[in-house]
Amino acid sequence: MSGGVSRFWRDAALPYIEARSVRDGRGVCYDAHSHESFSIGVVTAGRSTYLNAGHRQVLSAGATVIMNPGVVHACNPLAGEPWAYLMLYVDMPWLQAQGFVLPQTTCSRSVTLYERLMKLFADLFDVRTCERETRLRNFFQALPEYLEPSLEPAPARHHQLETAAAFIRAHRLDPLCLDDICAAAGLSKAYLIRAFRRRFGLTPHGYLVDQRVQHARAQLRLGRSIADVAHEAGFADQAHLQRAFKRHLAATPGHYRDGVPAPLQAMTR
Repeated sequence: MSGGVSRFWRDAALPYIEARSVRDGRGVCYDAHSHESFSIGVVTAGRSTYLNAGHRQVLSAGATVIMNPGVVHACNPLAGEPWAYLMLYVDMPWLQAQGFVLPQTTCSRSVTLYERLMKLFADLFDVRTCERETRLRNFFQALPEYLEPSLEPAPARHHQLETAAAFIRAHRLDPLCLDDICAAAGLSKAYLIRAFRRRFGLTPHGYLVDQRVQHARAQLRLGRSIADVAHEAGFADQAHLQRAFKRHLAATPGHYRDGVPAPLQAMTR
């Protein structure tokens, strides 16, 4: 994937923030996946499909998307139509230190929110701005004011399924098999596979791969060797990580790891 189509932005002065700009989303396709961070972004041109927690809709320019940590989602091209977007990924410890409460809303068409978020991107990418952390805090403190109440009911909790998911997260670097997960949750294989997918949007195996990709992403963000990260995260080899990483994040591990600060015009045009 060309760096001109997709770019990642990081700044050592703001280690809890990462941004992504995609200029032509026709070349950026995702399998259903999740993030450990809180994610918020804007569609800046065109239209796309948007799947979040099992609910699918079509978005157009001006829409804001919100993905809570661990929620399975995907945004993809609509019948080959061009589209573009900006995404912001924020580490949860920093947000929690600000007293931020995760919203239930997954999408907004508020013009004010869109404009505020675009201004925040501009502030982040402008290295001359010395008050970027203050502006970030101000934005997330004000975010609830711009979000409409969610009309979707919260998913029903199932103790044994939650136990299965927690077990996978805790052992994502171990050589897990389905029998291990079933034993931890006290569920049969047939029921676990069927009910887990209905609850989380992924099979137990898919959830495990997603967790391993998230671990790999965090380690690559530190600049570690792709081969070392692949082995540590439980992938057979570097090529195996590459295939899974690209399906989940629509980027190769190398493209992601080597993301560098870029000026605003390069991120948004």
